[in-house]
Amino acid sequence: MNFVILDLEWNGAYSKKAKKFVNEIIEFGAVKTDEKLNIIDTFSMLVTPQIGKKLNSRVAALTHITTEELIDSNNTFTHVLSRFKKFLGDSVLLTWGTSDILTLIENCKYYLGEEKLSFLTTYCNLQSYCEHQLDHHDKSKQMGLSTCAQALSISSDGLELHRGYDDALFSLKCFQKLYDREKIREFIEVANDEFYRKITFKNTVIYDIKNPLIDKKEFYICCDKCGKKARRKTKWISKNRSFRAQFRCNKCKRDFEGRLTFRLKYDGVTVDRRVVEKVKPENEEKRKNFLEKFITNNSVEEK
Repeated sequence: MNFVILDLEWNGAYSKKAKKFVNEIIEFGAVKTDEKLNIIDTFSMLVTPQIGKKLNSRVAALTHITTEELIDSNNTFTHVLSRFKKFLGDSVLLTWGTSDILTLIENCKYYLGEEKLSFLTTYCNLQSYCEHQLDHHDKSKQMGLSTCAQALSISSDGLELHRGYDDALFSLKCFQKLYDREKIREFIEVANDEFYRKITFKNTVIYDIKNPLIDKKEFYICCDKCGKKARRKTKWISKNRSFRAQFRCNKCKRDFEGRLTFRLKYDGVTVDRRVVEKVKPENEEKRKNFLEKFITNNSVEEK
């Protein structure tokens, strides 16, 4: 069993044809390994944009890719995809999180009119696997690649991050540190209809307190200092796609605001709990005075 770790770079561009923004892929980067995670092949190709003629400034700054480089590469998406298909073969495809695989699906749908990746047989979300191996089970806060590498004391020295090939190599370094030949099999999925229903499911925030999917037993907040359940002082209100109420921790003798966010995902509803410190009146007054002085001083300087 071989593995292929893929990393994509893309540029947000408005398509008149689709009448919406499309994450247009501008670079493929990948590494292929054997079952012992030894590198046996590599892949790196730029893609000449066909939707957006100019790179977003943020993308250009992040990747250091220039529009001229993309044009000079003279590679259409379909050409690069054809080359990548041969590179992938029957290997297991891995990406860090689902953003890259979803973007690949989006581009295949746009250019080829295909809802599914005909060349994909098996897939693994490397981010989910690494989170499991590191006992990171907070579904509301996914672990980024750099955070994972830092936890494993993996250096990015010599790597040009936010570039396809180097990010794929960085992902492999994390994979090698956490590799368990038997455990990884539990995370490998067959690319069948159920797989596509799951991966393309759009997570939504539930902010209607009467929604039957919300379990009323989840309406509680624990003090982030002592871990004890706090006493609710006010009614729950819905604000900015979350539920909020004022709480008091009797043990710590402190007041704070508790916030709950319910997200409907493919495998059920998850709850994100947050504690937000209350701003003391005297601190709020100091903040206002500081802002007033700052504005006044700037106005004087401008004159």
